[in-house]
Amino acid sequence: MKISPEILNLVPYKPGKPISETQREYGLKTVYKLASNENPLGTSPKALEAVRNALDHQNLYPDPSHYELLQTISKLWGFPTQQLAVGNGSDELIDLLTRIFCEPKEGVLTSVAAFNAYEVSAAANRATIRKVPLEPGYRFDMKGIADYFFAHPEQNIRLIFISNPNNPTGTYATKQEVEDFLERVGNRDDVMVVFDEAYNEFVRATDYVSAQNYLGKYKNLIVLRTFSKIYGLAGFRIGAMIAPTEVVEVFNRVRKPFNVNDLAQVAANAALQDKEFIERSQQICWKGLDYFYKKLEELGLPYIPSQGNFVMFDTLRDAAKVNEALLRRGIIMRPILNYGFKTHMRVSVGLDNENEAAMNALADVLKEIPLFEKQ
Repeated sequence: MKISPEILNLVPYKPGKPISETQREYGLKTVYKLASNENPLGTSPKALEAVRNALDHQNLYPDPSHYELLQTISKLWGFPTQQLAVGNGSDELIDLLTRIFCEPKEGVLTSVAAFNAYEVSAAANRATIRKVPLEPGYRFDMKGIADYFFAHPEQNIRLIFISNPNNPTGTYATKQEVEDFLERVGNRDDVMVVFDEAYNEFVRATDYVSAQNYLGKYKNLIVLRTFSKIYGLAGFRIGAMIAPTEVVEVFNRVRKPFNVNDLAQVAANAALQDKEFIERSQQICWKGLDYFYKKLEELGLPYIPSQGNFVMFDTLRDAAKVNEALLRRGIIMRPILNYGFKTHMRVSVGLDNENEAAMNALADVLKEIPLFEKQ
């Protein structure tokens, strides 16, 4: 059996540990999962009602044109439907964009500690991932990414992925940095720039801007969004893309005709219009972040102020050992060793009682695990 080296060398994405698995493995009844940046409020009530009303026709194939959903997105986001597309999570959008724009061995450029799906999709499509180091403060080096692109024409970089805000660091590129970057790399025929804005709705920074504001100015710009976070639809698997009409037209040729199931379309259409749920989700996120900051400061642990619904912090200890001790206490956080951070973890905002349980467990764990000794 012959398999290409790109596939054999692929390191699969490792999702957060499920609650049920943790309960079985450690013999626990109560487990709090704060590992996958999910919405602690659950799913929009309007979305759940819409799904219940749609259950009686699931013997039929879903609408392959996503008509109703795209009409709602168009109305709320202010773009014609010809510039909109939806996929089976933003993962499918990332994967198909890589397939569309990259020939084998051509380059995909991003940053160190960017969303792992870019690297997985590049390898799966026989493209080559390139990464620029982070700036101090765990921030994307926007100038460095542009510099790298121009310095390496031989790498045939066809896609640049900018995660803004970024997961797992929670950092972001400012309005000025975005504009400077697009002034240099925008409107080129040889590269597409993809801004992945999965956490856009949680941003509090006043100098942040969505790249969607520049779609009319730059012909090689694409913006991705997800329904997994603010809308609480992670289990439905649905993401959205805003892009030039030509890109959407090609995307619709490549995607499967029924790539987004009926219930996901129905749920997303309703969730988009549930303003009360969106606002509640924002408020619980911001309250939870401020609580985490306070507790982490009391524990003497450095953290990175976040524009997402999670915070990355330094345990100052072996993160694998901290994670194991937390699991035994029924707390699922996210060690991020796969990003090269040996002592850091990421914790998602939960409900008040979940946040408190997590910080209390962390305080206990810190007492029993020695400080990390750097080699």
